[in-house]
Amino acid sequence: MERTAFRIPGIIPIVGLLALAGIGFAAVLPVLDEPGIHPRIIVVAIGYTVLLAVLATGFVVLNPNEAQVVQFFGRYVGTIRQPGLHWTWPLTDRSHVTLRVRNFETARLKVSDADGNPVEIAAVVVWRVVDSAKAAFAVDDHVEYVAVQSEAAVRHLATSYPYEAHDSGRSSLRDSTVVSEELTHELRERVELAGVEVLESRTTHLAYAPEIAHAMLARQQASAVVAARFKIVEGAVGMVSNALERLRDEHVVELDEERKAQMVANLLVVLCGDRAAQPVVNTGTLYG
Repeated sequence: MERTAFRIPGIIPIVGLLALAGIGFAAVLPVLDEPGIHPRIIVVAIGYTVLLAVLATGFVVLNPNEAQVVQFFGRYVGTIRQPGLHWTWPLTDRSHVTLRVRNFETARLKVSDADGNPVEIAAVVVWRVVDSAKAAFAVDDHVEYVAVQSEAAVRHLATSYPYEAHDSGRSSLRDSTVVSEELTHELRERVELAGVEVLESRTTHLAYAPEIAHAMLARQQASAVVAARFKIVEGAVGMVSNALERLRDEHVVELDEERKAQMVANLLVVLCGDRAAQPVVNTGTLYG
C-alpha cells in the first residue's frame, strides 16, 4: 500500500549547504596567506565535496500529477506526490509514476457473441493510477497490464451478451448503458491489483464480422418490415372498429353481418395495402 515518504522543502538543504560553505570558508580563511596548500584546506574541501555529493542525491523535482516512488537499498520507504522541489533521504532510488488520466483503445477484436455469431468489437478505457506503490511493485508494467486486461475484459463481455436481443427480453451488446457499466465494473476488479482505477469504459466499434454481415443485415431488414406491418395492422384494426362503432351509434346505416365482414375486409385492404386503393363507384343498390 502507498504511504507518504519523508520530505522537506528543497530550499532548506540549499540554505544549509550555503551556510556550511560559509563555515568552511571561515575555517580556512586564516591559513590562506600561508605558502603552499595547508592540510586544513584539503580536509575542508574533501569534506564539503563529499557532503555536497551525498545531499545532492536527495533532491527531487515533481511536476503536477506525478509521483516519485522512493526506495532505500531495495526497501520501499514511501511516495512523494506534492509538486515542487523537495529533499528526501539521500542515496535512495526513485522511480517516476504518472498520475494523469489516460485513455486506452483496444484493437478491433473478432469474437463470438452469446449466440455464437462472430462480431467485431472495440472499446476505450479511461483510467489513472491511484496507488503508486502497487503500480510500481505489484505488476511488471502497469500500462501493459491495463492493456492486456482491457482486451480480456472486452472479449469476455462480447461472449456474455448477444449482438441483438431480438425481443427476447435479454440485454444485448447494443445496449450501450448496460454494456458500459458491466465492462467498467469488470475492469475495476481486474486492474485493482495494479493500483489502477478505471473511470469509464465504452464500446467504440460494434459490428457483425464481414462474412455474416450481409445475412444479418437482411435479417434486420426483415425484422423491421415485420414490426412495421404489425403496427400497421394494429392501427388498421383500431380504425375499422372505431368506424363500425360510429356508424352504429350515429345510425348512419344498418349493416348485417355479411356486409360488416365485407366492409371490414375492404377497409383492411385499403389501410394495410402497399399501393393506393382504386375507388369503385357502386351505381346500384347496396346489395347489387
